[in-house]
Amino acid sequence: MAKSYKELEQSYEKSVEKTINRFSERKQKFLTGSDKKVNRLYTKEDTKNINYEESLGFPGIYPYTRGVQPTMYRGRLWTMRQYAGFGNAQESNERYKFLLQKGQTGLSIAFDLPTQMGYDSDHPMSEGEVGKVGVAIDSLADMEVLFDGIPLDKVSTSMTINAPAAVLLAMYIAVAEKQGVSAEKLRGTIQNDILKEYIARGTYIFPPKPSMRLITDTFEFCSKEVPNWNTISISGYHIREAGSTAAQEIAFTLADGVAYVKAAIKSGLKVDEFAPRLSFFFNAHNDLLEEVAKFRAARFLWAKIMKDKFKATNPKSLMLRFHTQTAGCTLTAQQPDNNIVRVAVQTLAAVLGGTQSLHTNSRDEALALPTEDSVQIALRTQQVVAHESGVTNTIDPLAGSYYVESLTDDLVKEASEMIEKIEEMGGMVSAIEKGFVQLQIQNSAYDYQKSIERKERIIVGVNEFQVEEKTRPELLKVDPVIGENQKAKLKKIKDTRDNEIVYEKLETIKESAKSDENLMPHILQAVKEYATLGEICSVLRKEFGEYKESVIL
Repeated sequence: MAKSYKELEQSYEKSVEKTINRFSERKQKFLTGSDKKVNRLYTKEDTKNINYEESLGFPGIYPYTRGVQPTMYRGRLWTMRQYAGFGNAQESNERYKFLLQKGQTGLSIAFDLPTQMGYDSDHPMSEGEVGKVGVAIDSLADMEVLFDGIPLDKVSTSMTINAPAAVLLAMYIAVAEKQGVSAEKLRGTIQNDILKEYIARGTYIFPPKPSMRLITDTFEFCSKEVPNWNTISISGYHIREAGSTAAQEIAFTLADGVAYVKAAIKSGLKVDEFAPRLSFFFNAHNDLLEEVAKFRAARFLWAKIMKDKFKATNPKSLMLRFHTQTAGCTLTAQQPDNNIVRVAVQTLAAVLGGTQSLHTNSRDEALALPTEDSVQIALRTQQVVAHESGVTNTIDPLAGSYYVESLTDDLVKEASEMIEKIEEMGGMVSAIEKGFVQLQIQNSAYDYQKSIERKERIIVGVNEFQVEEKTRPELLKVDPVIGENQKAKLKKIKDTRDNEIVYEKLETIKESAKSDENLMPHILQAVKEYATLGEICSVLRKEFGEYKESVIL
């Protein structure tokens, strides 16, 4: 006679007791990457309260836990979008062509720090930073070189730009127009997520209210003029990089999303007009199964929020579509080749979690910008997973795992509680102003670092398995002359353009900033006349003011 489940469980427990008496378990705390206790074994008892029909359903159908497309990677693989940009527009253009030639299927643009902060290369604040962590873009002339020979109706482009996102998008539209490509044919994403800048990253310019106005102006403009463009990539990536847990990454990212939806509705937009073009950006960290559960939980929660809170009816408004980047904060300067393995694990997490596009970090990024060889290995990691691992052959292959379903359910509950707490505080902007979100992340980052120092968490090559390293790999270095050359180019543009028209267009932006008029059409007209990024942002700085961070301890 077959034993009952309870009898089998009791038999197992007795077996464990005998085994532990003979071979004790490793003397460590068994925790997820977010310091959550992991049970010795997960059984159907751990998932007995999960309603599979309500919580999982089927891929391509609400609540989208199992994926946003009915066939997922059996229909189309994720977009392999390597984040790249350094030096001047010409150098970056060459890197993009190299990546496309190697099999990349979308572009992802990294801008230098002055560009991210709305400064031209000749501004005193830009000194020593031009072209260092991304490409320097001062005017439409740079954007023309950046995309020279790259047909914008054939590629999708992601631009990691936030405070001055409206200006860079306008430049992109203008370049496409010069190529003969109409705006409605453009596909891609601007990050355009200012709230996470106040929380975790710091490349803000204006205070929250005018920043939100620029974002909703972009929503409105693109819904009519650039309908296939994702107007925002609501980013948990940098929140996780700053030290958050997986649950905090979900909660704070979706709470940011709620704030953007509220702002757009308040500005007069209908939810189903703009919500289908919202996208998200998440981190793929080291704990493989927790990360898979994180992506599934985020999809479920966003669908519920959009349906229940905002009464969205368009299925595309309910879908959480996201880009993933492997975790830069996990890369080590020690034994950098180990980073190839870390990135492979993180790639699997993103793919098993159902990402729509993916950037894989390179092994040398803890030391410098990546070399071409390193970038090729990173891209090949995606391609091996896509074509050789077998994990793309079926949809959501880890569904039904007692552990993964239990983790997913736990993350849904924990993130929901945090989102509700933020709502009780008056929403995300209020929570940021009070320092609540920043303090939560700081505490999590501190706890994580202490666990490494106590060796409760092993980082290979850092606090265990160290070796003496006598040589460093060849690194990419940006030539300091880039900054001087960029200044000379900028001077030539200003000397040869029609400055009378430029000043007229800048004055129009200034007057429009004082009203409720949508700023995007005026910014577009200004960049077409070669008004620079710094000039446009300077006008807006004078009208909107600048944000000053409060120190939270």
